[in-house]
Amino acid sequence: MSQNTSTIPVTTEKTFSNYNQEQGKAYAQGRPDYHPKLYQYVIDIHTSTGGQFDTLLDVGSGPGNAARALGSHFAHATGLDPSEGMVVTARSIGGVTSTSEPIRYEVSTAEHLGTSLSQQPIQDESVDLITAANAAHWFDMSQFWPTAARVLKPGGSVIMWTTGKTCIHHSVPNAAAINSAMDHLEETQLKPFMAPGNFMTRNRYLDLPMPWDLEHPVPGFEEAEFVRKDWDASEEFLAHQPEVNLDLMEKMFETMSPVVRWREAHPDTVGTEDDILKIFRRTIERLLHEAGVEKGKETIKGAMQAVVLVVKKRSN
Repeated sequence: MSQNTSTIPVTTEKTFSNYNQEQGKAYAQGRPDYHPKLYQYVIDIHTSTGGQFDTLLDVGSGPGNAARALGSHFAHATGLDPSEGMVVTARSIGGVTSTSEPIRYEVSTAEHLGTSLSQQPIQDESVDLITAANAAHWFDMSQFWPTAARVLKPGGSVIMWTTGKTCIHHSVPNAAAINSAMDHLEETQLKPFMAPGNFMTRNRYLDLPMPWDLEHPVPGFEEAEFVRKDWDASEEFLAHQPEVNLDLMEKMFETMSPVVRWREAHPDTVGTEDDILKIFRRTIERLLHEAGVEKGKETIKGAMQAVVLVVKKRSN
């Protein structure tokens, strides 16, 4: 999957990294966890490629969902996030490893991977698995990959995943019209507030730079062992994708970074009928009503594609 290095995008995250504790808590409540089948896939492929289970490093950890789910398989686990608010939220939820050791949560960027922490910095060749759940599109990969090569043990893994564009499930009344309307609103309202990382998720990391794609390729990673696992929309990727009412839909949508940036640019509209979330909601309500859904009984269900990328460090 080699790319033209002159067009490789570089992105750094400027929205979630500024989250305070209240925003971190809202994010944890609004974002569903990943399905156990995804976590089992991560464990299985790490095992099948010779990975060990001493130390996990989860990067862009947010409220710590992936660190908790995967940390239970490792003797030691650390979740890193650049946002103090996210880290405070993760610490409040907690989690333990396979040895009943508390999962550690620290403020650090993906570019440093905890190597600059004032206490117990992450050591060279000390990590068996680095994970990044729906976060790598915000990393500066030209800095991430050299640091990952430093801290990973020989034979260690980097496993990253993301959801692609979310659509309305075909079982929802008037789904095609709702999807068309949502696409129009995204194009006309949210696109100016989308960062390069948002577009990376839309194409499921086809443009995410791998260590061999960089202008200065990072040695030590096995391009021949690279794995891309595409997740079809019919496969379970999130912990639950039930039908949700529109109140819950708003809570989920308000954690989307383009929505956050739109609202920051239009602070006087937040919570009013001119709020982007209210515009989305009214549109969905109208189209559901046109399909015969009664007022007060409006629900939707999402469908999404996803991808998991696996990169191995050479064992010698």
